[in-house]
Amino acid sequence: MAMDSNEFRRYGHEVVEWIARYFENVENYPVKSGVKPGAIKGALPDLPPAQSEPFDSFMHDLDEIIMPGITHWQSPNFFAYFPANSSPPSVLAEMITAALGAQCMIWETSPAAAELEEKMMEWLKMMTGLPAGFEGVIQDSASSATLAALITAREKATQFRSNSDGLKDEGRLRIYASTQTHSSVEKGAGVAGFGRKNLVRVSVRSDYSIDPVALERAIEKDIAGGYTPCCVVATLGTTGTTAVDSLEQVGTVCRKHGLWLHVDAALGGTALLLPEMRWMIRGVEYVDSLVFNPHKWMFTNFDCSAYFVRDAASLIRTFEILPEYLKTRTRGEVNDYRDWGIPLGRRFRALKLWAVIRSYGVERLQAMIREHIRLAKMLAGLIEAEEGFELMAPVPLNTVCFRYRPDGMEDNKANLLNEKINHALNDTGKIYLTHTKIDGRYVLRMVTAQTNLTERHVLKAWDMIRETASALSSQDGSVDID
Repeated sequence: MAMDSNEFRRYGHEVVEWIARYFENVENYPVKSGVKPGAIKGALPDLPPAQSEPFDSFMHDLDEIIMPGITHWQSPNFFAYFPANSSPPSVLAEMITAALGAQCMIWETSPAAAELEEKMMEWLKMMTGLPAGFEGVIQDSASSATLAALITAREKATQFRSNSDGLKDEGRLRIYASTQTHSSVEKGAGVAGFGRKNLVRVSVRSDYSIDPVALERAIEKDIAGGYTPCCVVATLGTTGTTAVDSLEQVGTVCRKHGLWLHVDAALGGTALLLPEMRWMIRGVEYVDSLVFNPHKWMFTNFDCSAYFVRDAASLIRTFEILPEYLKTRTRGEVNDYRDWGIPLGRRFRALKLWAVIRSYGVERLQAMIREHIRLAKMLAGLIEAEEGFELMAPVPLNTVCFRYRPDGMEDNKANLLNEKINHALNDTGKIYLTHTKIDGRYVLRMVTAQTNLTERHVLKAWDMIRETASALSSQDGSVDID
């Protein structure tokens, strides 16, 4: 039988207690799951249960079957990929969102959800220093927001005809982004009908930011070749190296040629909460749209992506569609956010954002982000001071790219050695790092941006890296880590 209210209350307390214990003990779990492919699926029954099972059995199997296959993104020893942070107030608000089960597609279906979302986007705009001309909406991810930007840019370039008539000049519209841009731009180019071959990859400068001279050269070449330049995607914090493109320089090129400028600040945008980091948005007057992810570095659990657009009317015109059942008396007086992106159905994402901002306050959020940047720069200093280690990219944000290359070791051997170092570290379960490639070189990446990260965790990880590198470069190749 279905769970009654008394059982719900009892198990609800148990689940909250489970979550609290998890947060308290997450540092003690192996950071990276060590299970083999198929292990979790093999431990699950082949058939669904014909009769109801007690919730106790669910909780038992959660611990015994599921948890061994979890990689612990909330661990302060998680230094891989990018931050995907959570926090207690975000989790509690998410539980309330799940209980309400609100469908937030239009104002009428959830007035509070629509108006709270509008207010949260106003708060974020003020908190990040974005100018008054921008309006915002919460998307599920930066990938969706970037796709929305590309489609809107496409519609403006075709005088809003391609949605109704299709792309008559298929293969002639061009998108431009650096060689370091996120893979979502390439995916978006395909989905939006540009064709992936019409994403032009522009070379970068020594700091891995897009080269504006090369950008303009590519645009002018395409114009001469009969193509129609449409959109440029700049990045504040590339995934590989956290490079920051110059909005001022890129924007000048866009303005000259009448191109839509979208800014992918999924990772780096949270740093705009710090006044000293707002150099990243010099030139914001040229920007048409910008996205950043509170679900990355602002301690709000996935999913919650903040998408800002200067011309909301063009965004709405691109995506609005009005079946009879969605016609309301309030249309035109309120924001119906289903017209601001791709999906019709929408979650009540603003609630957890509200909880996080109120629980921490702007000053505490700033202090945490500032500390993460300090830790990254501290680590960079340790790397530069350590014989045999090389810093491989500038460190403007929360990610440090480096490698171990003993004196005289050629690049190919250094690549193999650093790959071994990476796997050896991750196999310990004590820390988790991932890699990238820079100019063909295998590079270790360490992200200092987890919610509960402290200097102690960074120094412990650095000691392990040094010890592992030394051990693996020794003659016998042994690894000895306590």
